[in-house]
Amino acid sequence: MADQSSSRDVLADWFREHATTLATLDPRQPLDDLEPLRDIVGEARVVAVGENAHFVEEFSLARRRVLRFLAERCGFSVFAFEFGFSEAFALDRWLQGEGDDGDLANVSRSAADWGAADLMHWLRRHNRTGRSPLRFAGIDLPEAGGALRPALEPVAEYLREADPAALPVLETALEISDRFLDGAGSGAAAAPAWAGLPVAEQDALTASLARLLLRLRAVEPLCVSRSSQSRFDIALRRVEAACHTDHMFRAMNGLMSGHGAAADLSVRETFMAESVRWHLDHAGPDARIVLAAHNNHIQTTALEFDGALTALPMGQHLRRMLGRDYRSVALVHTADHVPEMFPDPSAEVGFTLADADLEPAEEGSVEAALIDAGHGDDITLTDLRRSPRDAEQKPLLRRIRTQSAVLSTPVLDAFDAVLAVPTVTRDRTVRF
Repeated sequence: MADQSSSRDVLADWFREHATTLATLDPRQPLDDLEPLRDIVGEARVVAVGENAHFVEEFSLARRRVLRFLAERCGFSVFAFEFGFSEAFALDRWLQGEGDDGDLANVSRSAADWGAADLMHWLRRHNRTGRSPLRFAGIDLPEAGGALRPALEPVAEYLREADPAALPVLETALEISDRFLDGAGSGAAAAPAWAGLPVAEQDALTASLARLLLRLRAVEPLCVSRSSQSRFDIALRRVEAACHTDHMFRAMNGLMSGHGAAADLSVRETFMAESVRWHLDHAGPDARIVLAAHNNHIQTTALEFDGALTALPMGQHLRRMLGRDYRSVALVHTADHVPEMFPDPSAEVGFTLADADLEPAEEGSVEAALIDAGHGDDITLTDLRRSPRDAEQKPLLRRIRTQSAVLSTPVLDAFDAVLAVPTVTRDRTVRF
């Protein structure tokens, strides 16, 4: 095939033949145009829907349509989000109808301010009026690795009842964290703040959290007898979240200072993957999960930039755990700009959000193939599993945009499908 025409022409012809044009991004409209997704999903228990940049309104709309399709037509019952494991329990109660419609900011300030407000209000309405309500599940570290209190404060409340002897260790961890995490709000801000601690305090924080985790595991029968297995399981997972977050302070600081170990950011990825499995185990044998996270998290190939191994993504771990019970759908765009997070030590969240202009899509990329196929102005869904290979059986699709960069990876190995939109609009609900 590649001998008869250029790889670029081959890819354009293939997308021209195989991309399905979707009618709309409006989540309220009929869903028939999404029926090709049914074959892509098959019988998988976890279907991940990505985005190649955060804070994009079109991606949020596309996810809502896909989520509604998978819930109403394929029987999915849980919506797992790139959101704190610990914080999600209160938000789930609100999404099931607790409280008033205007309470989102009180229930979850991060959901209200970080571009998820429209999604959450839509999900609350869906659960109230739709035929297929969805439970909400968090999979991530507290505030994406930017805090410890959201995980540890509920544990402190639990320990007062189930294991008061462990409280001093937890309180030591909170005392240290309060010295550098006041208002950090993200891993980008927390890591340099952590680096300002004396090494002895960094080590004391790690030791306290490790002791707390070992203590809880050792006294599980006692704790369960004083509470319940469910409450213990949640408390234990929250402590695991704190331990992983502590590691990420060090890993993120290493990345930002240029002295990080290869793949050190994978610790967050394994936590998210294990959280998905935790929710599968606790939701029952018939549960099916729609998982929403950045493309970089859901892909099943290693994340490398400029030849450097950055992380082994959540999706890679989930594929190892679940095999073909895991499917991944990338979300991309064909626009010439995108919201980007530029590091900014003076910003409260550690970065400034601003539009970045993009170079024309590169040959061998998903975006270039769609544009060459005449789909640059369309909303499309494409099953990638049979996309072209060269004479040596290497995928011709070898690039995909991520934020304002380009990721080199065998795309058909990384994702099962791709949903593309032609425009990019910064989410108007972002409040930082």
